[in-house]
Amino acid sequence: MGRVIPSAILCAAAVVFAVVQAPAQQDHPASGSGGAVSSLFAQSAARMLDREFSSPDISFLLLDAHTGASLASRWPDAEEPIPLGSLVKPFTALAYARSHSYRYPVYVCHGSAGGCWQPRPHGRLNITSALAFSCNSYFRDLSSRLTAAQMRDVAEQFGLDPPAPGLPGAALMGLGDGWTIAPLRMARAYLELVRRADEPGVREILAGLADSAEWGTGSAVGHALPHLPALVKTGTAPCRHPHRAPADGFAIALVPAEQPQLLLMVRVHGVAGSRAARTAGRMLALLER
Repeated sequence: MGRVIPSAILCAAAVVFAVVQAPAQQDHPASGSGGAVSSLFAQSAARMLDREFSSPDISFLLLDAHTGASLASRWPDAEEPIPLGSLVKPFTALAYARSHSYRYPVYVCHGSAGGCWQPRPHGRLNITSALAFSCNSYFRDLSSRLTAAQMRDVAEQFGLDPPAPGLPGAALMGLGDGWTIAPLRMARAYLELVRRADEPGVREILAGLADSAEWGTGSAVGHALPHLPALVKTGTAPCRHPHRAPADGFAIALVPAEQPQLLLMVRVHGVAGSRAARTAGRMLALLER
């Protein structure tokens, strides 16, 4: 049977999403057969992920993409702001677009010589390819034309912890630890981004996340789910674990890309974002069985 649509547990999720309760209501018992399906799905997902990904180096949030309700999680202090690296880039892009007549720049990346994380050049990029590659050089240029006030407007609209006034451009694209955001807020901001798919400037961003899953920094998700298109964004940020590593890797994946039903956010201690995407892909492949 082909997997043009989610199979097995993702099909069960399609039923769950019609009945799953909002986060504030989750402490109350679900009623009716729909509530039972919801509870069983969440319990099954939590058991599988905890069993197969038990490493303390892995944190995750699994959300219903329609309501933002938590289906399974293992992320202590998910509401505590931390640096999230390039996960902020879609919102940086949108803040830029809103202040520049929704026209994204074209930019030539010269690799590490231009401040990119990748030594070799990415070459000529538009916003879609820049997001797919998570090109720091492109976003350095873009964020240099933004103010913290412009970024705060977008952050507040999407429910993100806003950047401090006067924060410099590089921090507005996720470099360093100057802008901290609660992981749960970030996950739900991506859900809001998908809901606004028809608004100006958003479609190009979502295309970049689709390309990330196919051939960009999030391609490990695409490889793990070859018949289930996804939207993926990766990030690498300073580590905040008690046992510090140089950095932690993050990945947000939404499946299926056309009408997301699940959002998975993953943090992996001591790796880059592309490695976190590998873990996210394995998790989603497990749920797809």
